[in-house]
Amino acid sequence: MLSKTKFVAGPLLPITRLSIVLAVITCLSASVVTFGQDSAGASSAALQAQIEKQRQRLSSNEEEERRDAVMRLGALHHPTASKAAASALADISVAVRVAAAIAVLSLSPDESSSLLLPLLADKIPFVRQEAVYALGQTDSKSAVAPLTTLLAIEKDSGVRGAVAVALGELGDETAVVPLAVLLAPELSTATTKKKKSSNAENEFVLRAAARSLGQIGSRSGVPALMTALQNEENAIDVRREAATALGRVGDRSAVAALRNALTSGDPYFAAAAELAIRRIESAP
Repeated sequence: MLSKTKFVAGPLLPITRLSIVLAVITCLSASVVTFGQDSAGASSAALQAQIEKQRQRLSSNEEEERRDAVMRLGALHHPTASKAAASALADISVAVRVAAAIAVLSLSPDESSSLLLPLLADKIPFVRQEAVYALGQTDSKSAVAPLTTLLAIEKDSGVRGAVAVALGELGDETAVVPLAVLLAPELSTATTKKKKSSNAENEFVLRAAARSLGQIGSRSGVPALMTALQNEENAIDVRREAATALGRVGDRSAVAALRNALTSGDPYFAAAAELAIRRIESAP
């Protein structure tokens, strides 16, 4: 009798333990799911509360409070927060409008771009400049045409430089021609007077144009880059940026001009040319 009991109980014991373990796991899993749902709901509610708090602060009479509210909305990195900050793009304060230009970047590329584009007509150059930089971060191709149009009419060098930078960040090949004209106006129908003024007054703009042509990587930009590289009237930093850009584009037609730059008295310019040659020649 005893042996029979042991025989029956033996195999049933592991099954019982397994059942208990499975039951415990099921209960724990259900608890985790419920807890996760509750936590997500609580987190969402807390986020909405933060957004609403900052939204209310946007109506403050104090400029600094409105600016702080916009910055806090931007720091949430959430589309709903960016939508709340969008109203500040029309604020009377320059500082608030600039902060809002960054705060709306958590929206989709085209949505943030459409909100920023009106700032290209702002009367304050600094606002236009920061809006342009923000547009460069949107990855929206819809911003390319308005930016190239602005480049043709903008007089402020800070804004023009920002446009050159933003076009490189956006990486659209349609920007190559306006950037090439900016970098090497002697290749276009521009007057000699305009060419000298551009080279003398806009070193940052020229460097940005060269860099952006390298970022875009189109061979259509090679003639302008080679011209900038060989133009001894250009600042050495502009020529060095052109050498680096030529290396990024990778067109072998630039190697001869880059070899001539190896004898430059500026070691950094020569080093940039050498690196560009190695990069071109090592490319498949």
